[in-house]
Amino acid sequence: MSVRPEERTSVDEPEDRGGARVTTGPTPLPGGFAPLFAGEEGNRFRGRWESIQVGFVDESRRAVEEAEHLVGEMMKRLQETLAEERSVFERRWQRGEDVSTEDLRHGLRRYRAFFDRLLTV
Repeated sequence: MSVRPEERTSVDEPEDRGGARVTTGPTPLPGGFAPLFAGEEGNRFRGRWESIQVGFVDESRRAVEEAEHLVGEMMKRLQETLAEERSVFERRWQRGEDVSTEDLRHGLRRYRAFFDRLLTV
């Protein structure tokens, strides 16, 4: 599925003139979406998971407890990310600023990208 230029968000990969995806960041997930945890944050979570997995052989129960804690931490981080998105509009509304339809359209696109990325997990 190709994304029209006017529908691209910060998580969409650009297309070259032939319509093919050009990778400029993290390896896209199915659907062309960037991972929810990219860069150093994603690497830290992956590193911790690998440690947990290796530790399973010697301390299975502890590995499962650590996995539960890690997944909970990741879910909390996702919630914080969503709250950060929401706060952008809330601050403007609380100050009585006008939020244009274009601003709201961009906000909805960011939420859609976040939603679609969650569905690819």
